[in-house]
Amino acid sequence: MAKRLRSGYTTGACAAAAAKAAATLLLTGEQGTKVEIPFPDGKRHSFAIYQCRKQNDTVVASIIKDAGDDPDVTNGAEICATVQLFTEKQAPAYHISMGNIILGGKNGVGNVTKPGLAAKVGEAAINPVPRQMILNAVQEVEKEQTLLVQISVTNGEQLAEKTLNKRLGIVGGLSILGTTGIVRPVSADAWTATITASMDVAREAGLTEVVISTGRTSERGVQEQLQLPEEAYAMMGDYLEFSLKEGASHGFTTIHLAGMWAKITKAALRIPQTHVRNGALEMVDAAALLKKLGAEGKLFTKIEQSNTAREMYVHLLEAGKDDIIKKVCQKAKEYGEEVSGVKVCVYLIDSTNCVVATAR
Repeated sequence: MAKRLRSGYTTGACAAAAAKAAATLLLTGEQGTKVEIPFPDGKRHSFAIYQCRKQNDTVVASIIKDAGDDPDVTNGAEICATVQLFTEKQAPAYHISMGNIILGGKNGVGNVTKPGLAAKVGEAAINPVPRQMILNAVQEVEKEQTLLVQISVTNGEQLAEKTLNKRLGIVGGLSILGTTGIVRPVSADAWTATITASMDVAREAGLTEVVISTGRTSERGVQEQLQLPEEAYAMMGDYLEFSLKEGASHGFTTIHLAGMWAKITKAALRIPQTHVRNGALEMVDAAALLKKLGAEGKLFTKIEQSNTAREMYVHLLEAGKDDIIKKVCQKAKEYGEEVSGVKVCVYLIDSTNCVVATAR
């Protein structure tokens, strides 16, 4: 029996827990080892407090993020909240006023520099649900006095280099994210939210074209050829159909699809989710497609006996069948246009980051 993957907590949930722990020590003098907060679904969850210390009129508390079995770059990160009674001279240059808290970001939390995201330009990159979770958690301690709550992430700026934040216009650190407070293992929500955010930024930048790629190699391969602004690029991972529909719903008139052979072949086979778990590339189906597109004789025998899509591609190259490779790109284009309803251009990228075939 397969092991059940363990869920974890979002940065937003950890920030809310840290804020409540800090507010509790500041206002009541009580300091425990755990803190419990409400979640958007009405349930309550308990967090172990990593640090909680008071210095003069300020308390800093932190939670170590446990992302469960999700491969999240913030797993194990220290999410901190600094809380003090608010005075006008303490207000951050850009802050968010909510109820009886003034919310801002400190070291390791990014600032928004481009329009189109959930937070406004100039604000700390703290999304709406985490904001509300922080407010709800703090108000379990205090509802009247106004508190200054500032969220930070230890080493957040370095961790952010492993994300797409800079491209989205979030500089100087991480985003405080989450829509439910819970991180699901290998979260589809995280991927699709990033795709949507990337497209929001592209539209706010006034772009009419968007580039969706399956990975960094594919993206690098098409960048030199297209010469589009940085905001035009959205890393879609395996979420092909979602990205095509999202591009159309954002009003882009052209969607550029860049991918390596296996992913483009899956698009040609009309597989909407191209991860191996959800869209297995069946060799028999791929072979049938290539036969339909002109592979025959000894070439088809080699293709039919191939163990991987890559092996099929090598056989096509060795046989000089560039026309069949291009036809696969054309089939991928047809699928993309059927799903999105807008113009789709397909770019096949090889392992050296070069565009080797297109369908426009």
